[in-house]
Amino acid sequence: MHQFTIAELVKGLRNKDFSSTEVTQHYLDRIARLDKTYNSYITVTPELALQQAAAADARLAAGNAPALCGVPIAHKDIFCTTGVRTSCASKMLDKFIAPYNATIVENYLNSGVVMLGKTNMDEFAMGSSNETSWYGPVKNPWATDCVPGGSSGGSAAAVAAHLAPAATASDTGGSIRQPAALCGLTGIKPTYGRVSRWGMIAFASSLDQAGILSRTAEDAAILLNDMASYDTKDSTCVERDVPDYTADLNKSLAGVRIGVPKEYFGEGLNPETAALVEAAIKVYESLGASIHSVSLPHTHLAVPAYYVIAPAECSANLSRFDGVRYGHRCENPQDLNDLYMRSRSEGFGNEVKRRILVGTYALSAGYYDAYYSKAQKIRRLIKQDFMDAFQQVDLIIGPTSPSPAFQFGSKTKDPVAMYLEDIYTIATNLAGLPALSIPCGLVDNKPVGLQLIGNFFAEGPLLNAAHQFQQATHFHQQTAPGIE
Repeated sequence: MHQFTIAELVKGLRNKDFSSTEVTQHYLDRIARLDKTYNSYITVTPELALQQAAAADARLAAGNAPALCGVPIAHKDIFCTTGVRTSCASKMLDKFIAPYNATIVENYLNSGVVMLGKTNMDEFAMGSSNETSWYGPVKNPWATDCVPGGSSGGSAAAVAAHLAPAATASDTGGSIRQPAALCGLTGIKPTYGRVSRWGMIAFASSLDQAGILSRTAEDAAILLNDMASYDTKDSTCVERDVPDYTADLNKSLAGVRIGVPKEYFGEGLNPETAALVEAAIKVYESLGASIHSVSLPHTHLAVPAYYVIAPAECSANLSRFDGVRYGHRCENPQDLNDLYMRSRSEGFGNEVKRRILVGTYALSAGYYDAYYSKAQKIRRLIKQDFMDAFQQVDLIIGPTSPSPAFQFGSKTKDPVAMYLEDIYTIATNLAGLPALSIPCGLVDNKPVGLQLIGNFFAEGPLLNAAHQFQQATHFHQQTAPGIE
């Protein structure tokens, strides 16, 4: 049962081949038995899940249930869930019980989707390896001595280990696509504003976007149908009709123009990864797409600009966690200053502290124009690069990550090396564009991701291109060694 895709679960529930309670109990049993190995969940909610499954079965029996009714998924622990711990993988929020649901959680609840639990992640979504969680690192099911990618590594590991058929995730600089690549999954980051961010604990508000990790592009399309919505509670949410993302999955790619940016194939890209991406491009040619060389000349500035803008926004967003308004409070403070200092020192991990310090420095008097203002100007240039490219092509293709999953600890002492893991994904967050990653092969028996980037609100064409690739290849059907 755990080998079924979301599409197959939907069909099986409708045909009464099994009930939601049976599927949910099956996954809960697997989590209890296997997750000690992967540490992909922070909180499992068996009682709530079975209550929701029973309610879904009643709706299915009544004959008027929504499409996803009864399907179990996991939620990244960055999304607020009523009555359930929402920790953001931080000691700071270890005891926080959310009093409300994030909009995307509410959307799925209204659709009858069952929540299995909350998945592990890098603390406050800050990391590229899922090594910064207060609850310990997550292990990659393909190689347990390697990272699953970050920050949505728990969601990715849970899906790759078949401990959930799909999971929600968030992407600030590549946190959906990079773990999708390292764990052999499909991961989509929609256009900024396509999905509500209300109830998602903010890291960098102008970059954060909720999305999906699943086994196939078809599953991502099915799940995005219910995740996307206009939300008056999120002022950055765009008022725009949500199309049926499954409608054009089988559309031919004949005549589709795909751009290959030369800047994505330079120094730093693993040669074997490059060879697999180039082979994938030939698959698209065989499917009728035309391939064109394009240039994104400011790509090399994306990482430095991001690591000014994102920390600047994080330093502001995390100022509320001070032991007074929100979060961990130290014991026996000597005075107010001691309360603030020790609460934040004890509550935050090193990577979060590093980014708060960098962001505060970049926003401080005398340095704002030199760093933050200049980074925003670079951001505009990066966006313009994409706009110029989309005058020539419909989609852009390239690697998701420079190399396959790396070993634990190999980059933790070199933050710059860690930050470069997101070198191909960050630019789309700065521009606000949709992008996804799909598997395109193995290097050293570890998955490699192929990234597709679309124009604003082009999630449909992206999913169509990904689905057509998955109909012509088998990479998305490969499972990690030892997964039952």
